[in-house]
Amino acid sequence: MKLTPYREALALPGVRSLMVVALLARIPKTMTAITLTMYVVLHLDHGYAAAGLAGAAMTIGSAVGAPLLGRLVDRRGLRPVLALTTVTEAAFWATAQFMPYPVLLVGALLGGLLTLPVFGVVRQSVAALVPAAKRRPAYALDSMGVELSFMVGPALAVVLATSVSPRTVLLVVSGGITLAGLALFWLDPPTRTDHEPVDPARPVSRREWLTPRMLGLLAVSAATTLTLGGTDVAVVAVLRTAGQVEWTGLVLTVWAVYSLIGGFVYGMVSRSISPVLIVTLLGLCTIPVGFAGTQWWSLGLALLPAGALCAPALAANTNAVSQLVPPGVRGEAMGLQNSAITTGLALGAPLAGAVIDASAPLWGFAATGLVGALVGVVLLPTELRRHRAGRAGRPVGEPPAKHPASVLD
Repeated sequence: MKLTPYREALALPGVRSLMVVALLARIPKTMTAITLTMYVVLHLDHGYAAAGLAGAAMTIGSAVGAPLLGRLVDRRGLRPVLALTTVTEAAFWATAQFMPYPVLLVGALLGGLLTLPVFGVVRQSVAALVPAAKRRPAYALDSMGVELSFMVGPALAVVLATSVSPRTVLLVVSGGITLAGLALFWLDPPTRTDHEPVDPARPVSRREWLTPRMLGLLAVSAATTLTLGGTDVAVVAVLRTAGQVEWTGLVLTVWAVYSLIGGFVYGMVSRSISPVLIVTLLGLCTIPVGFAGTQWWSLGLALLPAGALCAPALAANTNAVSQLVPPGVRGEAMGLQNSAITTGLALGAPLAGAVIDASAPLWGFAATGLVGALVGVVLLPTELRRHRAGRAGRPVGEPPAKHPASVLD
């Protein structure tokens, strides 16, 4: 395998600067969930249920707001949306320390609704900057950048909250989001290019692009992150039961490294694999993880196959979405994908937790992995039929695409 695909993608104008800004801009965004939890628990002296409710309010707001903001980007351009969301979200985090808990819940909902759309904007910009044939390595780089941000952001929030104070982390997040918004505003990455004209007199109907395949890709996005969110909780539960909770950070870090390696390899292979197939394999590889034993090292080794599929699953799904929708609605489509990702993460942890409470930690892996595998198994026959129809030159269940969809393309 050669690095040529990455070199070609990074050599395109605007891609290198976008990847650097995206990596740094995502760090404060990845700090938000744990920051809110630790503030409610450590500073307001509420329980984890109250912290979870605040997190749920922000998650609901984000899931609802992402496609709305994406649609606004499509219609009004990027900079007005960046200005609105940067000011709103930074103001929420700066003033959260003065809010009573009931007001904090409302603020979290509104803060999530108008959250700075870093993730969706970057994915949309990659589609505008990179030709379709070269997007696979570009989205692999994007997924690896997301993984690195999640390795740094939550850990930084925990360190600051425990060594300084939870209120300080609120201000750090506010400042970080301000800098992230300013950086993206200055960079102003394109959301579509000159060779992707949009006729304002003929808006694209949702029925033209919100096809069964698009809905399937959204289900794959949710199933992927549901599996990942459940795995996160199950790792903690297994190690806590075994009296090895101090190894949790190392095991989760190793899991993230597997994902980075998998994403790196995925970007170099000659042909990308369908996200439907990847999520099926991800689920199947997650199911047996809990049976590997309760030692931290055995758990770390057992996570290798599933971990290596994390970044490829997200990259392949985003690549498929970017090539399926027209340029004029790409922001809304990426927003819907971000909502699906957020929803999956929000469901994965409580699903695994409920199963663990009712049985044993090892079944947390099995339950969430089973959901991911079932979604893939349900969608895979349709994907195979589409692959065969693409080879025969005829569509399956939707208008023909410029590039026939396939399991290995």
